[in-house]
Amino acid sequence: MLYNRDLVIILCIGLLWNPTYAVTQDICNKYQFQCVNEQDCIPWMWKCDGNEDCSDGSDEIKCSHPEPKQENFNTEYPGYDGWYNNPTNPNWGAADMPLRRLVPPAYSDGSYKPSGHNRASPLELSEAIMKGETGHRSFLNRTVLMTFFGQQVVEEILDAQRPGCPPEYFNIPLPEGHIPNAPKDFQMPFLRTRYDMNTGYSPNSPRQQLNEVTPYLDGGLIYGTSKAWADALREFHGGRLSRSHRGNYPHENDIGLPMANPPPPAEAHNHTLRNAERFFKLGNPRGNENPFLLTFGILLFRYHNYWADYFAARQPGWNDEKIYNEARKWTIAIYQNIVLYEWLPAFLNLQETPSYSGYNQHVHPGISHVFQSAAMRFGHTLVPPGVIRRTTQCEYIKTTVHSSYHPNKDAKSGHHGIRTCNSYWNPQVTILEHDIEPILLGMASQITEREDNIITEDLRGMVFGPLEFSRRDLMALNIQRGRDHGLPDYNTIRDYLGLGRKESFEDINNVGNNSKSAIDKNIIRRLKNISGNIDNIDVWVGGLLETTSDGPGELFHHVILDQFLRIRDGDRFWFENINNGLFTRHNITTIRNTFLKDVVVAATDITNDDIQYDVFHYNKGDPCYDVGEAMDLLIINSTSMEECTKIHTFDYFTGSEIAYLVSFGAILLWIFACVLLLIILSKATRWWKMKEQKRRAVQQSMEHISNILTYTGVKEWRGFDAPCISVIVALGAKAITVYGKDFNEKRHVINLNNTKKLSFYITVDQGCRYFRVKMEKEYDLVLMFSSRVSRQKFIGDMEGFLGSLKIMIKTKELTHDMMLFGSITKQQRQKTLERFFRTAFAHALSQDLDPSDMDTVCWSAEIAQEVLGCRLTKQEFAEALSMQPKSLFVEQMFEVVDKENFGTISFRDLLDMLIIFAKGSPEDKLRLMFDVYDIGRTGTLSREEFKAMLKSMLEGMSGTIEQDSVEELIDSMFEKAGFKEKDNLNFRNFLKLMGEHKKHFDRVYIGVAGGNYREEKVIPAYPATKGGSLRRAETLIRAYKQIEGKKENKYRRTLKDLRYVKTVNAKYSRTSFERRILATTRFIENNRLRIFHLVLYFLVLFGIFAERAYYFTIEREHAGLRQIAGYGVSITRGAASAMLFTFSIILLTMCRNLLTKLRQTFLNRFIPFDSALAFHKIVAFSALFFTIIHCIGHALNFYHISTQPADDLLCLFRDYFHRSHELPKFQYWLYNTITGFTGVLLVIVTAIIFIFSSQYARKNSFNLFWITHNLYIILYILMMLHGTGQLVQRPFFHLFFVGPAVVFIFDKLVSVSKKKVTLIVKRAELLPSNVTFLEFQRPSHFEYKSGQWVRLSCPGMGNTEYHPFTLTSAPHEDTLTVHVRAVGPWTTKLYHLFDPINLKGLSYPKICLDGPFGEGHQDWYQFDVAVLIGGGIGVTPYASILKDIISKTNSNSRISCKKVYFIWVTRTQKHFEWLTDIIREVEDNDKTGLVCVHLFITQFYQKFDLRTTMLYICERHFQKISNRSLFTGLRSITHFGRPHFTSFLNSVQKHHPDVSSYLSFFFFLNANVK
Repeated sequence: MLYNRDLVIILCIGLLWNPTYAVTQDICNKYQFQCVNEQDCIPWMWKCDGNEDCSDGSDEIKCSHPEPKQENFNTEYPGYDGWYNNPTNPNWGAADMPLRRLVPPAYSDGSYKPSGHNRASPLELSEAIMKGETGHRSFLNRTVLMTFFGQQVVEEILDAQRPGCPPEYFNIPLPEGHIPNAPKDFQMPFLRTRYDMNTGYSPNSPRQQLNEVTPYLDGGLIYGTSKAWADALREFHGGRLSRSHRGNYPHENDIGLPMANPPPPAEAHNHTLRNAERFFKLGNPRGNENPFLLTFGILLFRYHNYWADYFAARQPGWNDEKIYNEARKWTIAIYQNIVLYEWLPAFLNLQETPSYSGYNQHVHPGISHVFQSAAMRFGHTLVPPGVIRRTTQCEYIKTTVHSSYHPNKDAKSGHHGIRTCNSYWNPQVTILEHDIEPILLGMASQITEREDNIITEDLRGMVFGPLEFSRRDLMALNIQRGRDHGLPDYNTIRDYLGLGRKESFEDINNVGNNSKSAIDKNIIRRLKNISGNIDNIDVWVGGLLETTSDGPGELFHHVILDQFLRIRDGDRFWFENINNGLFTRHNITTIRNTFLKDVVVAATDITNDDIQYDVFHYNKGDPCYDVGEAMDLLIINSTSMEECTKIHTFDYFTGSEIAYLVSFGAILLWIFACVLLLIILSKATRWWKMKEQKRRAVQQSMEHISNILTYTGVKEWRGFDAPCISVIVALGAKAITVYGKDFNEKRHVINLNNTKKLSFYITVDQGCRYFRVKMEKEYDLVLMFSSRVSRQKFIGDMEGFLGSLKIMIKTKELTHDMMLFGSITKQQRQKTLERFFRTAFAHALSQDLDPSDMDTVCWSAEIAQEVLGCRLTKQEFAEALSMQPKSLFVEQMFEVVDKENFGTISFRDLLDMLIIFAKGSPEDKLRLMFDVYDIGRTGTLSREEFKAMLKSMLEGMSGTIEQDSVEELIDSMFEKAGFKEKDNLNFRNFLKLMGEHKKHFDRVYIGVAGGNYREEKVIPAYPATKGGSLRRAETLIRAYKQIEGKKENKYRRTLKDLRYVKTVNAKYSRTSFERRILATTRFIENNRLRIFHLVLYFLVLFGIFAERAYYFTIEREHAGLRQIAGYGVSITRGAASAMLFTFSIILLTMCRNLLTKLRQTFLNRFIPFDSALAFHKIVAFSALFFTIIHCIGHALNFYHISTQPADDLLCLFRDYFHRSHELPKFQYWLYNTITGFTGVLLVIVTAIIFIFSSQYARKNSFNLFWITHNLYIILYILMMLHGTGQLVQRPFFHLFFVGPAVVFIFDKLVSVSKKKVTLIVKRAELLPSNVTFLEFQRPSHFEYKSGQWVRLSCPGMGNTEYHPFTLTSAPHEDTLTVHVRAVGPWTTKLYHLFDPINLKGLSYPKICLDGPFGEGHQDWYQFDVAVLIGGGIGVTPYASILKDIISKTNSNSRISCKKVYFIWVTRTQKHFEWLTDIIREVEDNDKTGLVCVHLFITQFYQKFDLRTTMLYICERHFQKISNRSLFTGLRSITHFGRPHFTSFLNSVQKHHPDVSSYLSFFFFLNANVK
């Protein structure tokens, strides 16, 4: 039987498709095949060697029996990525290489900005030019199979769709009304494509987009473009590609190959992304776009396995790799033949493809921009709105609910066509329903859309898009893509390609004269109206309008044909290249005779009779043509199918709202929680201290009231706006005393002295539990008892108690409301007293009443009468003087002022006293004092009364004077006044006694709390000879005028030890602005070195900030993150760099040992090492500032990041890979990334460290400060981990951190080596003011300077806390000493630890030592004049210095220092008697007058208070007669009140005009010094 050769080949291949790829002897005989054995036969093509002709030229096939060829292991198979296909130019045709330019780019800036900025809107062009009805059949009866085969050809040679990274948005504005109800400024998203990052910087190197696949027809869509991808598709057994468990399909993408996975637009209403594991694994990442493209992917997959199984059966000696490569080689070769010699002629309507002339290494196969962005997109006009499916029996399959994911089940059923727009990215649904055969037959039996300008709405407006814009216009995207790639206009491209320019719009397609064109002339007219200029048309629009019935117009035809010929001629592995050794000539002939129908028949269940020979055309007589024509299914339109689903938008922040608010809310809550915890723990510490104090107070109170009647379970009513509180009422000692709970305070005392009657009020309703005691000129005491019985018992005891005092009782019964409304509460009484004092002072000082200060303008006659009728009790008078009621001064003053002896002071009595102090003469004030201490009212003042006066002056200040000193003082004063033999003084004698000091009383007043005393308002009773400022400036010198000239003591202080400045009136004529300028100038002069380094630090800091901010603002302006977050990323990156610098440099400020050593070098002159602690705080606060900025910035950045598409985020954060179906939300970035999670931890740790580092924390809970501050180790670990995430940039914390960290660690090691030595405490004492004195052994080789400090730890306290204390020992001593005041938990515990009672005879606990460390005062001896100023316990550094001075003085050591001024400010010297002893020793050994000591006792009242003035007089008199202080026993000068440092330092400067260097240190470390 005779057969046509081609037909036989096809039949042979088709018959071989079965599980064993073998045919029986009968079939072999039927088709004249030669049998290899009894069971199997092979086609003739495999039995003929390359040197013989298997045909004699007749139609009958004749084959001989040559043996199979041996394996050739030297065959070079085609690669995957295209590299070295061209040995001369290895990168030609390689994957991921730039597209080729057939014409120069036309970027608007010449480099990278898109072209066509003055062209019409893409959407407007799409709507006007490409919109129209579908359903018009192709002029040449081209099939849908040809159209979609063309799509997979494009996917094979071209992939330039992936967006660039970072993403660049070139969105398309929407014309008004394009999308109904669209938000204002809504735009169609468009991302510019990926490009070579080395291009686009100048017109000499314009931006070049990349083709991510090879341009060769090398099976990339089947096998992938890399070896790794290809291996992922293989089964590695029998050379096959991996198969699915669901049948003869590619394996599912369960390994997560990065397949393209946009959201299916038919499911856009769900706003979800689907897992790419549902896709089949293919070489083409976009092969699962639609069921028609996927059909070809499955077909070629099966075709490869067809060859693999055949070779495995025929060549048992071949291994998997050989079989795979041979199958791949043949599949690619046949595919090349189909594309070039079957599909391309059909697509371009060629008679035949130009013949092959051999491989040409000089031909560049690269895809051109015009081909990619315009020409090859011609196929879009051929795409139908849907595809029919038919069986081999010509039955047309209708759609069901399983055919697509259209949300409307009824709408998607019963149609003959699969709707294109609803099948995007859900192709498996349709294919798995009936396999690929019905789709292949349907595409081969359906005529495609007409060759014209009309594009189906499935592409023009309904193509897939991202979640935020589920349907886009592909035609607008085509236009925008050309502009993105910088394509010139249509005419320019034609001109460059030698096709000639079009002179008018009508010339584009010869409208009206072109019988082959289906383009309406109205379309040309619209284009003309929109574009206006023939030279302003996009190439895609102009090229599309050239379309004729033959297919692409002149321009596109030229570009497409040129491209495919270059692909063929530039491919070294092209199947027709006989020199590559892949095929014999006969093999090539065979391949040339194999077409797509052969592949379909071989790889599917379709037989030769089921499909036409020319699958790219469908004509009458072809299988099922008549049936389809009868059913009107040769072509379908959109109206015969389901509608496309509507466009949907999406907010990517959806799902992040709660996490965002909760996360940042939790962080803020954590900060507040830390603050609250600090406050609670601090209050708990104070509560514990107060509890101990209360316990001791209660114990003392119980001892005091052991013989007094007490009543518990009682509550005091304090007013309608205040709650009742539990109190204890005590009756005894001629008073009714109300204590707080647990006797912790005296709340109310009713003094019954001189009381004749009291009024009782009791309630007769509401349980009869209330009781009120009323006393004139007092506020009422209202008590509430638990029951009527308890009240009656109390009243009975009260009546008995008052009866014993002979006090009359008046009892009255009232209702509950009447009693409470008629009561005078403490608050009401205080308000009355406030008015009382203010009014009295206003009248006494001749001041106007200030309406803003008090409500006198609104006083009624009743209120005025209340104020004038108010009387002060002794308790209230004592409180006003801030003294105890039992004070002699209070008692005597109260008695003198109470002229009528009522036991209370009236308004007139107080006013008379205040007038004396405000306007009276010194004689008047002395007279008042005389009367106050004339206890017996005898008109004389005895020595004992004078002594009592002095002691009473000290009562309010807790001051004491030795008895001998008082006697010596009084005798001296009496003797000097000529009253040596007198024991009593009358007022005239008293005036004479005080005559020398009378001038000090010209401005004396009485200090009253609550009095609005203003010194400048006081009018002296006599003319002042000098201004107040001058008198105050000369106070010291007047007191010592008589010291000079007295020589009885060789060590007496002389006038040269007093420093003062005589006030010059011109000095105070400066304006306030001038004074500020002067103060600023002096401040800069005194701190110029610190200011310089501080300015330098901030310049460096802000320079680091600015560098990163500039980099991300300018140099990374077009980076994706910068585009997304705006300037927020610039701020956060700048703040991050500043943070890295501050957190690194702060380590250097903690290197105590290093700072101590450097302080002793010449560098100390240029770097203020003494300010290391202050600088540490400044660096810490700047670190905190930039941390806050960084956190706030990231709060905004994370919001912006959470609003971005998943693909953009995958690009921006490449180290944070996520699957394509995963849409990272805010919570992912914050908690699932190392950068985010460590950032949260860093905020938590930073908040803890900084909150518990506050002054409040250090003062109230030092343990928490110590523990939390040691979290810095965790902080730095987290900072290093934070950067390793590389979320934004590579970590460079180490650039800042390594240097300071090495220095810090070395410094720590030095400290640790010292801490290992425990020291024995030799002596311990508990000193006044809760000071613990410790003397311990001095370690060997321990060298230090006076004034240095150490860090101590006591293992016996059960922890390893180290606390800083200044050494009070001197360098020459054999032991070390410290004085530690118990002010915090650790120091208090230390105090109790060394309490002899707690030690119980045991040895002292040991301590650990770290140090010594230096401070500025250690260098006191290097300066000409040293001014040392200490306050309270802060004076301890000077104890060491004073001892050192003694040592150096006694040893005649030569030091540079010529004078030392020591200023000690303390509330009372009695708390620091140990320092007094040191000062006394200095005075005794200071033979050269090196040290001048001034002591300021701040517990005394202000300078011109009556009591202070008297003490001042006594002190000065005693100083003159004994050359020592009345209070301290020292020869140093004692002052009362606070020092005026400016005047003092100015006087020092004036006294030492030739001195070049001064040293001044302030150590006000005790907050109680006031």
